[in-house]
Amino acid sequence: MSPRRRTRTGSRTRAGSRSRRGLVAALLADDGRQPWPAATADRLDSLLDALPAPARAGLGAAATALDTYALLRTGARLDRLPEPRREAVLASLTARPTLLPLLDVLKVPVLLAAGTERMLHHRPPAPITTAPADPPLDCLPSAEWPDRATADAVVIGSGAGGAVAARTLARGGLRVLVLEEGRHHTTAEFGRRAPLDRFAELYRDGGATVLAGNPPVLLPTGRAVGGTTVVNSGTCYRTPDHVLDRWRSRHGLDLADRAAFGADLDEIERTLRVATQPLGVLGRNGLLTLHGAERLGWRAGPLRRNAPGCKGSCQCVVGCPAGAKQSVQLSVLPDACAAGARIITSARVVRILVDPDRPGGPRAAGVAVRRPDGSIFEILAPLVVVAAGALESPALLRRSGLGGHPMAGRNLAVHPATSVAGRFAEPVAAGPAVLQSAGVEEFHEQGILIEATAPPPGMGSFVLPGLGRELRAELESADRLATLGAMIADRPGGRVRGGRRPLLTYRLDPADGRTLLRAVAAMGQLLFAAGAEEVLTGLPRTPRARSTGELDRLLAGTTARDLHLSAFHPSGTVALGADPTIAPADRLGRLRGVRGVLVADASGLPGCPGVNPQLTIMALSSAVSRAAVERG
Repeated sequence: MSPRRRTRTGSRTRAGSRSRRGLVAALLADDGRQPWPAATADRLDSLLDALPAPARAGLGAAATALDTYALLRTGARLDRLPEPRREAVLASLTARPTLLPLLDVLKVPVLLAAGTERMLHHRPPAPITTAPADPPLDCLPSAEWPDRATADAVVIGSGAGGAVAARTLARGGLRVLVLEEGRHHTTAEFGRRAPLDRFAELYRDGGATVLAGNPPVLLPTGRAVGGTTVVNSGTCYRTPDHVLDRWRSRHGLDLADRAAFGADLDEIERTLRVATQPLGVLGRNGLLTLHGAERLGWRAGPLRRNAPGCKGSCQCVVGCPAGAKQSVQLSVLPDACAAGARIITSARVVRILVDPDRPGGPRAAGVAVRRPDGSIFEILAPLVVVAAGALESPALLRRSGLGGHPMAGRNLAVHPATSVAGRFAEPVAAGPAVLQSAGVEEFHEQGILIEATAPPPGMGSFVLPGLGRELRAELESADRLATLGAMIADRPGGRVRGGRRPLLTYRLDPADGRTLLRAVAAMGQLLFAAGAEEVLTGLPRTPRARSTGELDRLLAGTTARDLHLSAFHPSGTVALGADPTIAPADRLGRLRGVRGVLVADASGLPGCPGVNPQLTIMALSSAVSRAAVERG
């Protein structure tokens, strides 16, 4: 690149940073009296560095457009305008209702950065220095791995499914290598870094993975040794009996037998030390939820979690800094390594190697793996376990020439989710709290599961209403908000396309949209019953309700596309089943069309389980990998 080209690029970078600083100053009504709003712009830049290029470009374009609008309207850029004139610019924008949804999306990364800076300036959390040492893992970065190696089995992915498969196969006497695209993070690291600083690294695409559709849906997934178990809430639901019955009767899954699958669930619960969360550490968010449910006569209670000795740091989704949450890098993978398994980190599997000329038909021969520097190494093995997750596994199969089944990548089921918050007279975010503490199962038969969900310190994910001074006031009083989230069991409407990089699409079924709106009404009713003064709806045009009647009226003119939607727990894209026309893998998890490839992750679930699925995924992996050992 020539010096002239570098200068122009640097100018564009400086101009973009200037626009972002103006955006932050305007959204947060920065009057210069406190240092944290000014520091938010640098924090935002660090957050954007971890996001995929389209997300960075989109926010940059929006910031530039807003800056240009201010320049045309006032003759000055936002960062040069005094606070009252910036407020006037925002007021002229909010007078255009069509812009409100776009501005609400734009606020999300700014609020993440602002919440962290405000926390660090006002009441930084005390570092956790009493966490126990992590159990030993046999981990080696891919940069230190040889270009050619052999094993009896290769497991692709170290999350819920991959960890159990590795442990089962290693205990069965096989030489097992586990390949993980992310790196190994220790509990000690979690205790030293702010939650948002960990967020961007622990999640694929910096947490900005999106299902393209109308509406687009955010779908965060983990990328680290331990997979998404490192960053989930720790909530552990057993697979409902009616789900197992459906999988057995409709899909021919004998392994979904209530007794046999129940025995696997029992063993997984013992490994993860699952127990009901004690009331003393729930936090006020959870206690208010239980109080509201009791007043309404609704079924509710503390959630069962894999976090014995939880200290209430409320940081489950960015790695537990106390080492209490038994994600699989603390519970299952140490057992796998003790049995002889090894873990290779920073290793992205390019393709599964196949020997097409073996007697009896094509057979897996190993994997080709890319290091961060772009170099490739190979591991030869007769058994390849695909456990890269419901989004990455079908793309891997497609890259490998094994994704030809017509249903591979289809049948993507998720739990669409939305949240509301209630404002209370007294602080809610005070003292220890569990991130996901109480569950309301009153509407579970209708496909709605409500959970009290407190955000990590400085990372309130709920989109606060307003811009400028109004938003600043909301942020200053956010400690009085209690947040509820609802997820629903969907009708699978998604698809994973592509191979080099998955392209995710999703269509929200209209019936599911109506269910989400019923969930919003139920959450609002519960918060008012618990004593909330008002409910923040998350709807850009009608962000507040002060009674259940007002909330019902607001929702009557609303569609699910007006909600801020996210999704969790993707599954079903390489489903197991007896019918070869609709299931890419057979009843024992063997990929059809090739020998030696086993599916042992969420992609193998035939459909949406309707609950947090970690136990279900682990039990399924246990069953299919045990069957592989028994077959020899």
